[in-house]
Amino acid sequence: MGKQPELWAYFDCFAGVSGDMTLGALIDLGLDVRELREVLSLTAQTDIELTTRRLEKNHLTGVKVEFASDFPQPTRSYAEICALLNQAPVSDGVRQRSLKMFRMLGEVEARIHGQPLEQVHFHELGGLDTILDVVGAAWGVEKLGITRVFCSSLPMGWGMIASAHGRLPNPAPATMELLKGLPLYGTDLPGELVTPTGAVILKGLEARYEPCPAMRLTQVGYGAGSRDLPGHPNLLRIYLGEPLAAAPGLRETVSVLETHIDDMNPELYEPLMAGLFAAGALDVALAPIQMKKNRPGVRLTVIAPPAARESLLERLFLDSTTLGVRVMEVERVAARRWPETVDTPYGPLEVKVMEYGGQRRVMPEYEACRRLAEERGISLLEVYRFINPQIPQINTD
Repeated sequence: MGKQPELWAYFDCFAGVSGDMTLGALIDLGLDVRELREVLSLTAQTDIELTTRRLEKNHLTGVKVEFASDFPQPTRSYAEICALLNQAPVSDGVRQRSLKMFRMLGEVEARIHGQPLEQVHFHELGGLDTILDVVGAAWGVEKLGITRVFCSSLPMGWGMIASAHGRLPNPAPATMELLKGLPLYGTDLPGELVTPTGAVILKGLEARYEPCPAMRLTQVGYGAGSRDLPGHPNLLRIYLGEPLAAAPGLRETVSVLETHIDDMNPELYEPLMAGLFAAGALDVALAPIQMKKNRPGVRLTVIAPPAARESLLERLFLDSTTLGVRVMEVERVAARRWPETVDTPYGPLEVKVMEYGGQRRVMPEYEACRRLAEERGISLLEVYRFINPQIPQINTD
């Protein structure tokens, strides 16, 4: 039996992303609605009415998905949702991906509200629509045979949004937590463009941000949002395509900011570095140097997207003692990389896969290895040794 061909999906989020927009776009790409309805009804343990219609949004059309049930549905706790998903008649891959998404939502809610994960009670995020959107997206990606997911930068709306906790700043705190690591940009559009469900679907699908990768386009699907945005089509567009051989590595332009400092309290470097990462830095490095008058100093180098340049300059001038910063635009060639989960004798482990010129290498992720070692009561070296067998073992003979 031959290897399954790769199929890539690119989420073009020009108007944001939500659960129903994702499901609508997947249906537009060919997901069978009757089969989806049956899977979701069995998962929810109640008869689900799933309706679809094509809506026009600023002269473009997309599929709008709506759910209804014959019985009132309560909001559920994290534990109740896990129990529901563990009984769902879906593949193990769909189940694990759905559980992963709700664990992300639960951990975010626990952090925001200062509660243990087991005590988290979802409000609107524990409603039937969210469960169906998450399971439907996980099932749809598997059913369509999508092997990797990419996404564009994500637009942020302005204003306040209503929630079970009252009015909250837009984007919602849960959304902001989930979007860490993905690129954002502000817009003049009102309301919530990226919902917590949309954000957790991107994270759960391990969406990689980069300009649309080289692919042979096969299909395009549009999912429609509920609201009408002024002068802007409220749609999510998903491209499907077969990967094409491209130049090795991801080529992009980055800003390099550099300064030399010889008069700053060393204790201030830690908050400075944290502030630089919060302002959009991709990497921050400190190196010892010898400066004028034989003073020991530090060379501070920051690598960042060009769009973060001004916010980083502000942090450097306000949070350090520098009086001048050199700024350069350079080309960066980066290996393509993405997270994957591998099975180990100690349980599933998240690793990083690096690819350059068709060659791949699996590398351990420190935090994932550390957590697994602590959970299993084994040495961190033992976990690393599974990923890299070249690490020497201690001879106890």
